[in-house]
Amino acid sequence: MRPLSEILDCDVAVIGGGPAGATAAALLSQKNWRVALFEKDHHPRFHIGESLLPLNLELFEQLGIAQQIASIGMVKRAADFYSSDDGRTISFSFADAFDRRYPTAYQVRRSAFDRILLDNARDKGARVFEGTRVAHVEFGDNGVRLDVVGDTTPPLVRAGYVVDATGRDTFLAGRFGIKRRNTKHTSAALYGHFRGALRSSGPDEGNISIYWFAHGWLWFIPLADGTTSIGAVCWPYHLKTRRNSPSEFFLQTIALCPALQARLKDAELIAPATATGNYSYTSARMAGDRYVMVGDAFAFIDPVFSSGVYLAMMSSFLATEVVDGALKDPASAARLNRGFERTVRRGLRTFSWMIYRMTSPAMRELILKPKDVVGVKRAVISLLAGDVYGRGAVWWRLMVFRAIYYMTSISHLRRSIAAWRRRRIAIVPQAIHATDGSG
Repeated sequence: MRPLSEILDCDVAVIGGGPAGATAAALLSQKNWRVALFEKDHHPRFHIGESLLPLNLELFEQLGIAQQIASIGMVKRAADFYSSDDGRTISFSFADAFDRRYPTAYQVRRSAFDRILLDNARDKGARVFEGTRVAHVEFGDNGVRLDVVGDTTPPLVRAGYVVDATGRDTFLAGRFGIKRRNTKHTSAALYGHFRGALRSSGPDEGNISIYWFAHGWLWFIPLADGTTSIGAVCWPYHLKTRRNSPSEFFLQTIALCPALQARLKDAELIAPATATGNYSYTSARMAGDRYVMVGDAFAFIDPVFSSGVYLAMMSSFLATEVVDGALKDPASAARLNRGFERTVRRGLRTFSWMIYRMTSPAMRELILKPKDVVGVKRAVISLLAGDVYGRGAVWWRLMVFRAIYYMTSISHLRRSIAAWRRRRIAIVPQAIHATDGSG
């Protein structure tokens, strides 16, 4: 029996201190639950995923950190898409979305952004333990036991509930054996930061740019400190061909997209590029007896629409209601879990449908030359802004967009079948010698 001085008691243990975990910890602390958050690293720490969505701003307001985020952000007014095949471009302005409350978003350095969120959780009353790893978790009839390894916390934690916000570490999904490779989509990435990249002028300086190219797509994300985040999200077969350093291969990959390379001709890669492994996955469930999974701890999809941070934070807002309700009334847990999972999966499916088809000729045609039937273009912009959970004006117009997509595909059936066959080969997983430990 451990002495009481070696036991930390709390109502909720949050594992992971990224956007999802910090959000959940702050919200649950505001509801007067005793919250302990365990983050394996020390902040600030590097993380990719710097582009936010307009509807993130509503969450910042509710957390009380809107001004802090504004102080570190580069204003992002639109998403620009470029085709390497024919040089066509288009810009989707967030001001044209159905929800006009948030016509802009931000690009952020994740080290500063994540630090603000974590400090906010601490300020709201959560006990935050950095440099602390959860080694084991055991669920019992009367609560949850966690064995932790760190310098500043007792090695044993007792909690009433666990929020898994461990991101791609997928702590609980891995231990439960319920993590599944996404068979509909597979991608891998190279990324790095440049100094001296050529940006758009005036109010468009902060726009994110997406470039299609032969092996996937590339991003261009300007940051407020003058650096620019560049990344290539590729089919695994392309990264499998790497025979040199990630940085050299990254520059070779960028050269396959002349329009992007032109913006980097006088730029300098300021740190070695990172190669990350096949990273689309999901889990069989996201909630159960005394636990919920939020953000990437449950699922991760291709980042082409910059949805990662928004989906992570939004899932934490939804999970907070589950945890709060289940702690107050354990008999309601199953019902709350079902509603939570249904809503989160709806948002994921809405993004995923377009992501799975993003490189198809029909989708490229509709993005670059949108058919604005009954407001369909505005609905697509609303999706890009993060409006994916409702069942109203945006939802039914996205259904119309899907119908237009299928009709466009059928009208060019031979081309569509050829593209489908190429994609079937492209999504076969490959071992790519990642440099971030992801395989």
